[in-house]
Amino acid sequence: MPIYKYILLFSFVIFITSCEEDDNNNNSGTPNPPGKKYLTENVIIVVIDGPRYTETWGDSMHQYQPRLANDLASEGVIYTNFRNNGETWTVPGHVAISTGNYQTIANNGTELPQLPSLFQHWLEQTKEDSTKAWIITSKDKLSILANSMISNWNNEYMPSTNCGVGGLGAGSGYRHDSITFDTVQYVLSNYHPNLMLINFREPDYAGHANNWANYLKGIEDTDEYLYQIWQQIQNDPIYANKTTLIATNDHGRHIDGHKDGFVSHGDNCEGCTHINLFAVGPDFKSNTIINTAREQIDISATIAELLEFDLPYSNGVVMDELFNTK
Repeated sequence: MPIYKYILLFSFVIFITSCEEDDNNNNSGTPNPPGKKYLTENVIIVVIDGPRYTETWGDSMHQYQPRLANDLASEGVIYTNFRNNGETWTVPGHVAISTGNYQTIANNGTELPQLPSLFQHWLEQTKEDSTKAWIITSKDKLSILANSMISNWNNEYMPSTNCGVGGLGAGSGYRHDSITFDTVQYVLSNYHPNLMLINFREPDYAGHANNWANYLKGIEDTDEYLYQIWQQIQNDPIYANKTTLIATNDHGRHIDGHKDGFVSHGDNCEGCTHINLFAVGPDFKSNTIINTAREQIDISATIAELLEFDLPYSNGVVMDELFNTK
């Protein structure tokens, strides 16, 4: 072979090697899995039941959410203008989160959602086992989130559930949040689901009991649970740097001076509709406060974007401003 061809071949090899090194140097952290747009492979949704914004992030001192304010907020995104624009009750709020649609639905667990949830869509499209998607809730009535009324989806592609007393679902009664927290830890460690929704009954439970001290303690307790869940995720090599956590509320509570104040909820007053959203994960911005108006039905659309599956019945939109890559 003429010497000039050796020189050309040698130069080509150096050029290719240099390009590969540049690509490696430009990819910070863990590279995306082949063919996948995002680093997120798992999403955990935590719904803290019924605090008012004025006692949570709306309190400038954040005195009842020290973990969120001091340990978590810098790692993710806080929304200051997040809303429940549907019925401000527990079951309708959770249905809006899980289906991407607002629905008028019984609040006692006797009626199924009209449309399939993000869990059913994800299981149908991925063909994963039901133990890879979980609904774990302190309130028994929320077991209905696993199913839907619509033809071809009823009793199909249902996630695993552990809801209420004994994990038995609607009709079993509410259980203490500490039991739900222990169940979450067990399921995360032993099943490593890709998709999970968690409900803690506090501070709603204490609010309805007209117990202000326990209402505030419920906010503090769930703040600690949220922090511990994130620590477990980040300390698990299966989850670390591949998992997104989204924490929100199903509804707020009446503002002071309106009806019975913090004791109840259920209308469109500012206290009932203005809720929290915190999101942290490998594809999201960090140490960011966002005032963009968003709402519950946008959560499922954003999760579908992250995990790259279709959610054809959803009326929500992807919260683009969350993403590092958008």
